[in-house]
Amino acid sequence: MLRPAVNLLEEVWRMRRVIWQLACQDLRNRYVGSTLGFVWTFIQPLVFTLILWFVFSMAFRSSAIRGVPFAAWLLAGMVAWNFFAEGLVLSTGVFHEYAYLVKKIQFRFAVLPLVKILSALIVHAIFLVIVMGILLLCHIPISGYWLQTLYYMAGLTLLLLGLSWITSSLSVMLRDVGHLVNILLQFGFWLTPVIWDVRMLLPVPEWVRQALLLNPLCFIVEGYRHSLIEGIPFWRDGLAAGVFWGVTGIVLWIGGAVFRKLKPHLADLL
Repeated sequence: MLRPAVNLLEEVWRMRRVIWQLACQDLRNRYVGSTLGFVWTFIQPLVFTLILWFVFSMAFRSSAIRGVPFAAWLLAGMVAWNFFAEGLVLSTGVFHEYAYLVKKIQFRFAVLPLVKILSALIVHAIFLVIVMGILLLCHIPISGYWLQTLYYMAGLTLLLLGLSWITSSLSVMLRDVGHLVNILLQFGFWLTPVIWDVRMLLPVPEWVRQALLLNPLCFIVEGYRHSLIEGIPFWRDGLAAGVFWGVTGIVLWIGGAVFRKLKPHLADLL
């Protein structure tokens, strides 16, 4: 059942050097002609976080959450969400952007979504270092648990890969998919505990708790906070981890199947 996704992952591994070269080139191309260049990558999320911090801290009088300053708690969630949103948006339109490669018979263009994801991952890693510096300024000490972000980063990358195979393939068939992805991300931002605390909902009905568990981004955002702020080991909540990896496996399988089904038609439609 998982064979389509496994085959695609094998292609990704065989072409890892090409993917890295394309990702670096993609990152350079994004900022050609820009005065501030790469700096713009961090200005937007930092400004957005500053606005949210001002609104919730000043207007709604939000105080410290889980014993840490609201700004630090917010940044720990925002850094994970930004990677997901940027990676999904960029990868959705990748076949249109690299149409000349898709039309090459010998090029295995299944790896193209990962080029965009890897490009977003490089930015994410740098942004994460900046966030860690801000956490230190907020008197949150360096911890070995910070290394756990690599675990959640890997999980989010695989989830993005499965989703990107779906959205990038469908966007060739229907151009409106890109707009739909942006709308769904707006809903997803507010349905994921990025600016609100999941513990604020307790006690909640059982169906609400189960619904939250089915949101894989809830596991990732909470995992980043467990790692960067609270020092909670990733194996502590086995149920949430099991649900996340189960959902990620299903998404990878569906993504592989959708891509394999539509692959023969993509070059002709571009």
